Amino acid sequence: MADDALFDAADQKTFLTGRPWREFAKPKELDRHGPATVISMVNQKGGVGKTTSTINLGACLAEQGRKVLLVDLDPQGALSAGTGINSYELDLTVYNLLLERDHDIREAIQPTTTDNMEILPANIDLSAAEVQLVNEVAREMALARVLRPVVGEYDVILIDCQPSLGLLTVNALAASDGVIIPLGAEYFALRGVALLVETIEKVQDRINPRLEMDGILITMFDPRTLHAREVVSRVVEAFPDKVFHTAINRTVKFPDASVAAEPISAFASNNKGADAYRQLARELIARGAAA
Repeated sequence: MADDALFDAADQKTFLTGRPWREFAKPKELDRHGPATVISMVNQKGGVGKTTSTINLGACLAEQGRKVLLVDLDPQGALSAGTGINSYELDLTVYNLLLERDHDIREAIQPTTTDNMEILPANIDLSAAEVQLVNEVAREMALARVLRPVVGEYDVILIDCQPSLGLLTVNALAASDGVIIPLGAEYFALRGVALLVETIEKVQDRINPRLEMDGILITMFDPRTLHAREVVSRVVEAFPDKVFHTAINRTVKFPDASVAAEPISAFASNNKGADAYRQLARELIARGAAA
């Protein structure tokens, strides 16, 4: 089959990834919250939409009545800034919780403008954590220890990882039930997927046997370009069962929403990007990867 044929929707409605269209049912309401499913957003390449996807998927899960905690595990603090938190003015962040045992995580968690969604912020201090954790006992389990007291209070915990496969990312994988790999629809983003999958398998084998790859999320997809369509075709061919049906289109509304420190579902509720993340939230729940 030619690559173009995969995206030909003349005969039937298809997803952007080329699969036949299917509706994901509206999730059932929950009668109680917790325990949380912990999901890491991981890709060692930067600029593929990890932070944008964490914010918007979290907001759309919250729209579905799920109680969501976002965890900023990137020293750049983009997740914190994207939810309206000035983390540089905070005395207590995820850094303090990782390295100091006399803090309550609930004191560090901050509210966001989205109902049912809160955040554990980070700032540049976190950049020192990898060096300082090296000599700690069970250094890979520091984040799991931090999150343990509040796992029963949320339905989903989303961890936004830094663009590397260092100790902080391993901590996120060790604390997680699942992994989502946001993948920009471009060749350079595709190159590192095999290494990332290998890292996930090592963590599964050596540290966290319950860890599963929930899926690969195609982001920044422009179906008008042959290059983007070819990249998506190759990913679907290599990981047929792991690529989410939902893909996220490029739209100028994403950077605009980031500047406004709002999820796109609030900033531009009727935008196709907002609809895509709502669909992704339903798909994630339908797959059983979230409550």
